[in-house]
Amino acid sequence: MTKQTDYTKREMMAVAAAREIRDGDIVFCGTGISMLAAMAAKHISAPSSVIFFETGAIDSQLEEVPLAVGDSRVMFATCVNGGLADAFATMQNRFTGRQVVGIMGAAQIDIYGNLNSTVIGDYDTPKVRFSGSGGACDVASFVSRTIIFMQHAKRKFVPKLDYLTSPGWIDGPDGRKKAGLPGGGPACVITDMAIMGFDENSRKMYLKGCFEGVNKEDVLENMGFAVDTSRAVPVPPPTDEELAILRDTCDPQRLILG
Repeated sequence: MTKQTDYTKREMMAVAAAREIRDGDIVFCGTGISMLAAMAAKHISAPSSVIFFETGAIDSQLEEVPLAVGDSRVMFATCVNGGLADAFATMQNRFTGRQVVGIMGAAQIDIYGNLNSTVIGDYDTPKVRFSGSGGACDVASFVSRTIIFMQHAKRKFVPKLDYLTSPGWIDGPDGRKKAGLPGGGPACVITDMAIMGFDENSRKMYLKGCFEGVNKEDVLENMGFAVDTSRAVPVPPPTDEELAILRDTCDPQRLILG
């Protein structure tokens, strides 16, 4: 095991997300740390996973980390170079024996994993207006499960969203069903402090595990709502092998890791 001083928060988050990706998963990811996590997973625990992007590149080999989903490097050695329609058709299909996983981020999240990436404040006169859903609502609505990246702060973890952009568990165990959505839903939230899970019965967020050097009180102090912490366990730090894969194989130029 490595020591706490040997890795950054961003590296911990990428490794934690990579561990959540299962072998055989079909991973729909965006730019930045989500892309890095998907790349790392193929070398750590999910060699048969398939990475695809909304720009239509399906089963990207990703010899080099792209800077964005529109970067031509996402198209290297793919099975298919299609378009937006192909990507979203792939996302909504249930391949036999496989799961489609979406990696997402947002400005706000609530206790049921609903996300806001549209506005902060009133919709018509907002304090901040973001780019909006893009494909985020579709991903949250249709994939088998989502992995969410968030900065751990009270302004991010809020009791009530200023705007619901992408559905999580909506308002509880039957929320998605009542809204006419298929299965799926958020599986976990990975922050710079911890991993949050969602209770199988209530669908409310709970503290699944703390990163090294972080305690339960630290996590709660940086949230706008209370969560169950009784199930929290320490999250193992990155191993030397995981860090080597992340730094030397996935992002040797430090384009995302910095």
